[in-house]
Amino acid sequence: MKLSVVIPVYNEINTVAEIIRRVRDVPLDKEIIVVDDCSTDGTREELRQMSGGDPAFRVIYQERNQGKGAALREGFRHVTGDIVIIQDADLEYYPEEYPKLIEPIVKGRADVVYGSRFLGAHRVFLFSHYFGNKIINLFTNILYNCIFTDMETCYKAFRADIIKHFKLRSNSFGFEAEFTANVMKRGSKVYEVPISYDGRSYSERKKITWRDGLIALFWLLRCKFQAVDIGRETLLRMETVNGYNDWILDRVGPFIGDRVLEAGCGIGNITSKILGKQFVIAADVSEEHLQTLRNRLVESARLKIIKYDLNECDASHFRGDHLDTVLCLNVLEHIQDDTAVLRCFFKILEPRGRLVLLVPACEVLYSKMDSGLSHYRRYSREELRLKIEGAGFKLESVNYLNLPGAIGWFVNGRLFGRRMLPRYQMKLFDLFVPVLGIERHVRIPFGLSLLAIGVKE
Repeated sequence: MKLSVVIPVYNEINTVAEIIRRVRDVPLDKEIIVVDDCSTDGTREELRQMSGGDPAFRVIYQERNQGKGAALREGFRHVTGDIVIIQDADLEYYPEEYPKLIEPIVKGRADVVYGSRFLGAHRVFLFSHYFGNKIINLFTNILYNCIFTDMETCYKAFRADIIKHFKLRSNSFGFEAEFTANVMKRGSKVYEVPISYDGRSYSERKKITWRDGLIALFWLLRCKFQAVDIGRETLLRMETVNGYNDWILDRVGPFIGDRVLEAGCGIGNITSKILGKQFVIAADVSEEHLQTLRNRLVESARLKIIKYDLNECDASHFRGDHLDTVLCLNVLEHIQDDTAVLRCFFKILEPRGRLVLLVPACEVLYSKMDSGLSHYRRYSREELRLKIEGAGFKLESVNYLNLPGAIGWFVNGRLFGRRMLPRYQMKLFDLFVPVLGIERHVRIPFGLSLLAIGVKE
């Protein structure tokens, strides 16, 4: 795996050449990306002398000083490696510890690794900095329900693909807090490993002050109450409503056969509940979702996890899998050409195979919550029937589900204009899921969803 080392630099003439020499000496396949944040002490001239002739060494020059966060964002845009490490341009951290830092990622155990200065050997440094770090770690752990020992560490290693999904805005040292908030809110798998640390004093050109601690607290609070990604956060919230997920499985379970394609598996909220089947293919277009799923479940002869884009649905991909069920829960509404996908599902299935389809119902409910989730549509019963039969299926049944949920969706989306269901409402709704059992015995006139069962004759 190729390593990308991103080094933000501002006025480090005394150490920049030495830190780059140490990074180069690390025996790993790597590229070095230095972002000079408009240094004025001769650092730029030093970097220009070092940059010639090495394709794995690149220097980016900012036209004006913008801060560490802005420099890192610029560096991330030029990354071509599989794993990224952030390296400060001073000599407080030891590049020879890179192999230890990236090991959990290389072995597939983690998405992100923090190098903790408080778990490893370190120089005795300033109590004021130690105390400030303890306060920030405490706030981080309370707000995001985690156990960091060193959130503010420079040494953060992560899979390169996850940074593409982060919305980073802080230009200053608030980057550390904002990055951590994104990591925790997106459900990334995080490890801490001990590292060595040689902390500088202010006489040795230390730059961080108490003001940066306040900035970190600001970004921790700001990110806590903002959705970093509506789709991803909705999946993570749905993971916590286990009663509702069990109820959905109870409704679709009788129609699921032994060899199943779950089209649009997300992070595996339902996948984990059908592992007792003979063979399951969990497919999704999002590599981030699939990586989360791989962290949670082990691929085997019974479970295959694949990247698959329904917008380019190719039935030949599953030739030889002999699938008797296509399970597609709250996915079809995300596809522009849903008719083509239904025809593809028909081709994928063996004769007498079943399509088990759950989609959002009632066009009148369409709101900002739908557009925020990238829904193209909500379905009427008649529209869904025509599309399923038009794809070649015999429609066994199509029924509304979740009448209380439809009322809640209307109130939140149409009346209050919300873009997401509040977390507390989802938790509260989960407590009343047993009431939904009545819907098995009473035909409801409308609901949040439509459950359709089609058979390939």
